[in-house]
Amino acid sequence: MVCDVSPRPTIRDVAVAAGVSVASVSKAVNGRYGVSPEMTERVMAAVRDLGYESSLVASSMRSRRTGVIGVLVADFEPFSAEILKGVGRAVSGTAYDLLAYSGSHQDGTGWERRSISRLSGTLIDGAIMVTPTTLAVEAGIPVVAVDPHAGRADLPTVESDSFAGAQQAVRHLIDLGHRRIGFVAGRPDLRSATARERGYRAALVSAGISVDPALIAAGQYEVAAARRAAEHLLDLPHPPTAVFAANDLSALAVVAAAQGRGVRVPDDLSIIGFDDIPEATRATPQLTTVRQPIQQLGETATRMLLALMNDEQLDQTQVLLPTRLIARDTTAAPERARSAT
Repeated sequence: MVCDVSPRPTIRDVAVAAGVSVASVSKAVNGRYGVSPEMTERVMAAVRDLGYESSLVASSMRSRRTGVIGVLVADFEPFSAEILKGVGRAVSGTAYDLLAYSGSHQDGTGWERRSISRLSGTLIDGAIMVTPTTLAVEAGIPVVAVDPHAGRADLPTVESDSFAGAQQAVRHLIDLGHRRIGFVAGRPDLRSATARERGYRAALVSAGISVDPALIAAGQYEVAAARRAAEHLLDLPHPPTAVFAANDLSALAVVAAAQGRGVRVPDDLSIIGFDDIPEATRATPQLTTVRQPIQQLGETATRMLLALMNDEQLDQTQVLLPTRLIARDTTAAPERARSAT
């Protein structure tokens, strides 16, 4: 008796035969979002040619619905916590549970790609990526990005109008009489950070104020980096009378740096942030900031994801939500302007 001991075809064999990725094979054979009809036909032809049916059954069993939505965050900090509140509100009343996951400690760029590959089909049915390091994610599940990466927007995305918000912030400072305005920038790989710097520059230029590169410092959306940026700005021979920071955590770091030097806020230095996280009103003094609808970002992303998971077409794949200035206690007219009145 002769036994056929040839190896059973694998999903990788199908991918090679069809000229696509393993993730694309998984999506095609399970009828999931993100694969064109032409690619699906190519994959299924390879499945038939290779006799992959038995493997397909096993794959389908592993890939059955889990009833869980994953939320992938770089860190569990105030912004992502507010996003999660919005996601939770949108999921409430549905059949889905949430899994919040941070894998950025593994190593910087691309951790989302590895995490989704690990979680999809076995733990989660869809994912929301918050402030991702990449949008180049191929997964067998629907994915929506919040506060997206500056690269190609191949995924559906939700973000706030960072450009308009930054303009509001800087115009507020200009209207108070400030002319030497520093900027603590955010993560340069995120669209929000680049838009906020463009808004900062545009507001200055429209007011006839030259952009001074010496007044722009890297804050990375991180407290430690923002503190260093603040120290740099305060050490300048002619320091700014006001600072716009690209997020609230950075703005609060600037407040702490100023107070540590005995610089009075807002008497000697006005400071404005971006986000309006809960910590903005808990600070002393309370932080002037640009409010973006953080929880609404999470809600909107979740509704988009649920639609994709139900194989529905999205009305919009790139959603932009409005921002508005919230004036509190960290901004005032420059000291010289006040003393002259």
